[in-house]
Order: sequence, then C-alpha cells, then structure tokens
Amino acid sequence: MAQENHLGKGVLIGFITGGALGAALALLYAPKTGKELRAEIRTKSDEFQDDAEKYIAEAKDKAIDLINEGKKKSEKLIRDAKVKSDELIKDAEKVLEEARSKTNILVKTGKEKIDQKTSQVKTAIKAGVDAYKETKNN
Repeated sequence: MAQENHLGKGVLIGFITGGALGAALALLYAPKTGKELRAEIRTKSDEFQDDAEKYIAEAKDKAIDLINEGKKKSEKLIRDAKVKSDELIKDAEKVLEEARSKTNILVKTGKEKIDQKTSQVKTAIKAGVDAYKETKNN
C-alpha cells in the first residue's frame, strides 16, 4: 500500500505540475484582448488593402503598356498595308498604261493595213473598170 501511496502522490504531483505548466503556457500564448485583436485586424486589413492597390496599379500599368503596344502594332500594320496598296495601285496603273500603249499600236497598225488594203482594192477596181472600158471601146 505504501507503493500505491507513492504512486498516487506522484500522479497528483504530476497533475499539479502539468496544470501549472499548462496555465503558464496558456498565459504566454493566450489570445489577445478584443481591442488588441481589432487593432491587429485593422492593421492587417490596411496592409492587404495597400497590397491590393499596389497590384491593381501594376495591372493598370501593364494594361496600358499592352494597349499602347497594340496601338503601335496596328499603326505599323496600317502603314505597311498603305504602302503595299500604293505599290499595287502603281503597278496596276503601269500595266494599264502598257495595255493602252499596246492597244494604240495595234489600232494604228490595223488602220494602216486597212488603208493599204483599201488602196489596193481601189486600184484593182479602177484597173478593172479601165480594162472594161478599153474592151468595150474596141
């Protein structure tokens, strides 16, 4: 029984020591008062709000940069398209002028051939008429 007493005393001393240690630790790590907790929440929320505003400002800057870059690229594309369309128009005008020139040459050549053949036909008709008159007179 003496051993049981020692064991009981040891368990009781353990409980008391553990309770005291637990109470000391609980006081060290105890939650803050409501006032302190609200102040800390306010501070943290201000920090989060500042961080959010910083991220939003960065996002706006990046968006503006992307928009400006897009504008520059679209302006370059428009300039390039205008240059190419001007070149195409000049090429088309050149082809049209060449076609007109060739057509004028062909028309002139055709007219000269028609005039030449007309002259030959007139000469042949006149010779035929002269030959008919000569044979009729004889």
